[in-house]
Amino acid sequence: MSRQVFFEPEAAHELEAAALWYEAQRSGPGLAFPAAVDRTIDHLTAWPDTETSVPGVPAHLEVRQMPVARFPYGVVYLIARGDFRVLAVARERRRPGYRRSRTEP
Repeated sequence: MSRQVFFEPEAAHELEAAALWYEAQRSGPGLAFPAAVDRTIDHLTAWPDTETSVPGVPAHLEVRQMPVARFPYGVVYLIARGDFRVLAVARERRRPGYRRSRTEP
């Protein structure tokens, strides 16, 4: 059974905004960023329990984060009802902790 991946609207917006920013800087990286996020998601769906918990989020929520290779971003996700819910595509050093509020129902 294949798990599905759902992006919260804020996470989809972050992904698009980062890709547009990289593309505006120079041709090429704008396409490379979404591809790197796709590879990250492929990895986390294959090995969902290997990544680290998000500091400050209650452990019972099992919110995890995985870095995006070659970019200063991470994918923040949780597994709900067998599917993946991407909460944020977050720049690692910008506004640390802001994504914690997305774990609330």
